[in-house]
This record gives sequence, structure tokens and C-alpha cells, in this order.
Amino acid sequence: MPAWRKALIRPELGAICGTIIVFAFFLVVARGTGMFAPQGILNWGVVSAQFAIIAVGACLLMIAGEFDLSVGSMIGFAGIVIALMSVTWGYPVWLAIIVAFAIALAVGALNGYLVIKTGLPSFIVTLAFLYVLRGLTIYGAIATTRQTIIGGVAEVAQGDPLAWLFGGKILGFLFVWLADIGLIGKFVAGPKAGQPVIDGIPMLIIWALALIAFAHVLLTRTRFGNWIFASGGDAQAARYVGVPVNRVKILMFMFSAFCATVFATCQVMEFGSAAADRGLLKEFEAIISVVIGGALLTGGYGSVIGAALGALIFGVVQQGLFFAGVESSLFRVFLGVILLMAVILNTYIRRMITGER
Repeated sequence: MPAWRKALIRPELGAICGTIIVFAFFLVVARGTGMFAPQGILNWGVVSAQFAIIAVGACLLMIAGEFDLSVGSMIGFAGIVIALMSVTWGYPVWLAIIVAFAIALAVGALNGYLVIKTGLPSFIVTLAFLYVLRGLTIYGAIATTRQTIIGGVAEVAQGDPLAWLFGGKILGFLFVWLADIGLIGKFVAGPKAGQPVIDGIPMLIIWALALIAFAHVLLTRTRFGNWIFASGGDAQAARYVGVPVNRVKILMFMFSAFCATVFATCQVMEFGSAAADRGLLKEFEAIISVVIGGALLTGGYGSVIGAALGALIFGVVQQGLFFAGVESSLFRVFLGVILLMAVILNTYIRRMITGER
């Protein structure tokens, strides 16, 4: 196969091209708005990290040949579990976080088990859990507190050994130094006068980078990664050569639920509250990021780096339109165009790989 053809069928190619085009576009239309100033970069970096966290889980699951439409509902559910246990029932925040992760992993395993044992499409099974989890979230919040938003998490999380891992910031000293030498600005008035405008890197971004690195290494450098590709490419053929397809798929559903709970926990710690309607439509945003990143909807092909770039495109476009002063509703128009282009490119790649016409 010629080198140029190998390059064309790389799953990241479309995402790389899309990233270059998007950045070039906003460098032109949003120049001088602060979008590429340190604080602006942090803004769209945080948004992109949110998309990336759930996109990583969705990416591995889609490569394994399955979908998880319950991700958005899991975000709201996990957040309410943490808030109820810590604020309403008085348990330590660290225990509430552990319980939320345990329940999420159990639900992810149940999703995978039902898909395997019933033979139903994962679309149907996880769509059912989308409604089940959202209903339980709303019912649980109203039945215990008579409201769908539970605040006070920030207060009870003060000094908690695990809460900081999701809601803290790191490298604050670095930004103090950068402000002292004039590379970033300082607040000139108010209670933060004299402090740098960026006081650290949020743990949300660190989680996104860590999950991207872990998933990329898992997928490209381990035998289990080969099993993921094989399970999504041709499950029956994979079974014939000894790949534990059922176990792989169940673990990928659990990993998807884990990523959703990471997102939920970071969000609860950031806002200091949980809301029953959080995570709405996030499952589709995760799938869109993965598709933009080059994954095939049929499974067996994709890239974690591509999914991360898809999430970056998502975040930059969303924030870039705001900085450029464009009507926010046009974000969905841009997103639809990008998604359509990504699907067309992915279809062309699939035909190149399979030799279809």
C-alpha cells in the first residue's frame, strides 16, 4: 500500500484537518477578542476537556461495536447520588464519591450483560437506561429534598481528601510566577486584586489528559486493545481465535460509565451543587466527538487521539462563536456541517479499507 494511501486511511486524519481549519477560522474571525489569550484558552480548554472525558469512554465502546446512550443520564444520576449522600444524609464526600462510582460501574456492567445475554442492540438497552436513570434521578431528588437542585456540596467538601482530586487546581505557583514576569495578567480591582487571572489548571483538564493517555496506550500498545478492535470488527471471528468478546464489551460499558461519573464528579465539585437535569444530550455530544475523530459507526475502527481532537473541535467551536459575537444558535449549524463532513470522510475511508464501491 502506498504511503499516501496509508495516511489517508488513518482515523485521525479528518480530525487533524478539522482542527487546523477550525483554529484558522477563529484566528481570523475572533482575532483581538481574547479567545487566544491565556484566560480565553482556559475557557475553551475546560469545555473541550468536558467533551473529551465522555468521548474517551464512548470511543473505546464504539470501536468495540457498541453504543451507550445512557451517558448523559448517568452524569445527572451520579451527581445527585454524591449530593444526596454528602449534603442530605451527612456522609463524608469521599464515601459519596466512591459509592457513586461503584453504582455507575454496576450499571455499566448491567448494560453490557443485558446486551450480551439478550442479543438486543446496545442502542435499545442503553436507551432504556437513559430513561430509567433520568427518572430515578428526578424522583430521588424530589422525594428526599423536594427540589431537583441540591446545593451545599462545596461547604461539606472543604478539606475532603478525595474532593480535591476532582475539583481542585494544580500548578498555581507557576501562574503566579508567569504573572510576576508579565506573561499573564493580574486582577486590578476587587477581592482578587494583584492575583493572576489564572490561578491553576483545573483537575477536569488533568482527568481528560490522563484518560486520553490511558485509553490511547490501552488501545494501541496492549493485547486488550487488539481485542477491542477485534470485538468491534468481527465479533464471531474474534471468538474463533480466543478473544473474550463478551468480557471486552462489558468492560467497555463499565469504562463508559466510569468516564461519565468522572465528568459528573468534576461538575459537582466545580459548581458546588448537583442538578437532576445535568448531562442532558451529553451522550450525543460524546458520539459526535468520536465520529468527528474518525471512528466508524460499524465498529472495529477508530482512534482515541481522533476522539480527543473531535472534542477539541467541539469545544473551540462552541466558545469561538461566543468570542466572535455570533448568534449561539448557529453552533448547532456548525456542528451539523462538521458532523456531516466527518461521516462522509469516514464512509470514504471504510470503502477504501474494504474495497467497496
